[in-house]
Amino acid sequence: MKIRINGADADIRPETEKTVGEILSALEAWLEGTGHRLSGLGIDGKTVAVDSMEVCFGMDIDTVDTLDVYTSSIMELLEECLSHALEAIDIYESADFEEKGLLAVRWHEGPAARLLAEQTPDLSSWITKTFSGEGSGPQALRSMVDERLRELRDPAGELDRLGVLVTEICARLEELPLDIQTGKDAKAAETMGVFSSITEKVFRIFGVLKTGGFPIGEVKVGDVSVTDYINEFHTALQDLLNAYEQQDSVLVGDIAEYEMAPRLRGLHAAVWGAVKGNCQ
Repeated sequence: MKIRINGADADIRPETEKTVGEILSALEAWLEGTGHRLSGLGIDGKTVAVDSMEVCFGMDIDTVDTLDVYTSSIMELLEECLSHALEAIDIYESADFEEKGLLAVRWHEGPAARLLAEQTPDLSSWITKTFSGEGSGPQALRSMVDERLRELRDPAGELDRLGVLVTEICARLEELPLDIQTGKDAKAAETMGVFSSITEKVFRIFGVLKTGGFPIGEVKVGDVSVTDYINEFHTALQDLLNAYEQQDSVLVGDIAEYEMAPRLRGLHAAVWGAVKGNCQ
């Protein structure tokens, strides 16, 4: 059996594998380390439809002359899944009650849902809740999916636009001790919420850049590698959240003002500076 990957002959010979499914499982395990995934299949010159995949997996390799395997990068597949999610949201909004229930089932069983659950579990949970009639509704979900698509398609632009928000939230973090001391609990809670959202967005864009092949490992924040800096950031962030849950206002204020605000400024500036320099 000849095996081709994206049209090119692959120097792969089956060893203990007896079925097409076993061959594909071995290939998928190998692909996971390359940032790519299986995205299509052809047998003896014919494209295999999605609903025929399971039957083909059980085929004996001795009955197949040529196995064509098609792969896509994780970024490409995520963009496709998010675009599919937008289409599903449009359908959901115009569907009646019974159709909404069927759409929820079809979405849950589809490949887009599986990949999003693996790569973006928070967004996947929002989609599932919305299609089940829970959550904040389809409009809020559409806005969230649109944002994730922008991060995939233009991470540099999203980092640039985020600069103003980072400046604003860092200023609010520095005011957090006073807000707590003066009983402005609602403002303090809002600051924590906005800070968490912005931090998560910076981390997501970092992940997009890393997965997309940007040499993010070479970026430094001061004298520290960006990877080590993020690990330290995570530790400080957990300390902040623990202090906030325990209502330790003094510790919350100190960590927010002297740890999180400068760390967030430093992380955003370093990553954006490296990306901007690479784009010039």
